[in-house]
Amino acid sequence: MISAQTISIAGRRIGPDHPPYIVAEMSGNHNGDIDRAFRILDAAKAAGADAVKIQTYRADTITIDHSGPGFVVDGGLWDGRRLFELYEEAHTPWDWHGPIFEYGRKIGITVFSSPFDATAVDLLEGLDAPAYKIASPELIDLALIRCVARTGKPIMMSTGMATLEEIAEAVEAVRSAGATEIVVLHCTAAYPAPPEEANLATIAEIARRFDVIAGLSDHTLGTVVPGIAIALGADVIEKHFTLDRAEGGVDSAFSLEPAELAELVRNSRIARQTVGAPAFAPTASEATVLKNRRSLYVVAPIAQGEAFTPRNVRSIRPGLGMKPKHLESVLGRVAARDITFGEALDASMIDGEFQA
Repeated sequence: MISAQTISIAGRRIGPDHPPYIVAEMSGNHNGDIDRAFRILDAAKAAGADAVKIQTYRADTITIDHSGPGFVVDGGLWDGRRLFELYEEAHTPWDWHGPIFEYGRKIGITVFSSPFDATAVDLLEGLDAPAYKIASPELIDLALIRCVARTGKPIMMSTGMATLEEIAEAVEAVRSAGATEIVVLHCTAAYPAPPEEANLATIAEIARRFDVIAGLSDHTLGTVVPGIAIALGADVIEKHFTLDRAEGGVDSAFSLEPAELAELVRNSRIARQTVGAPAFAPTASEATVLKNRRSLYVVAPIAQGEAFTPRNVRSIRPGLGMKPKHLESVLGRVAARDITFGEALDASMIDGEFQA
């Protein structure tokens, strides 16, 4: 863990000394059905996620109704889709926000959102949103970032596609507007993202360079990459989440299902526990098996005054005798008393002074 910071979202402490904070991203996986949105919240809660994140925009606040160059997706999961129509399908209606936030509070899971313009921030402030998220494409919209930061709430920002300079500008925009609780999520903005492009070493570098909580917004398939990210310093993991990929939806292809999210939560906690601190001594659980190491034993009877030789002293298990490193110093010395077969060798059996 690189950053020593700790922040809090809705009373949940986030940082190196706390369990990883797991965010289930609903995005457009509600498929236009508010009851499905509620079921997603229920499933995320049951899986052990800390929060569900939604997105707050309308098609006309994120793009315009146009079909010219750049306004039609070229390649990838949404190839051929017009941006306006895609966002119209995927957006979470603004009149759903109040019920979704209320339902989250009712069942005990945090809900927050990614706003995409100032009107979205106003809506979310009216709902007492506990935190905000800046999506990767908006990381370069410093006016939007400052607008969010002026709320004083914790702010997460994804770095997909961003250069180091752009990340630095975004972090400075947050701080210049007065916000202090910052999470920067390393991200590969591909859907799905190839694991070989994850570059997870970036997480610790983000924490070191910017003195922020660092995490991962992950678009790879499955749950392997987030666990590795936590071992490399991530304190927050964000993953897209759906009830059933087979039911479709704009983001379903790279979203986790409930059993997978539960697996992610379990594995994330295990991954955090495995990191620990540098240790060069037996652990508590190893204390009971120390006796299974090798040590020096008398393997043939030795009379008092007789020399220790490779024939009568060997390094064997168990580990109740002198350490094997002393064997060369013992050989050629003589026995201080009669020693029977199977005795663990100790310094008192060696004639004269012997430093073990």
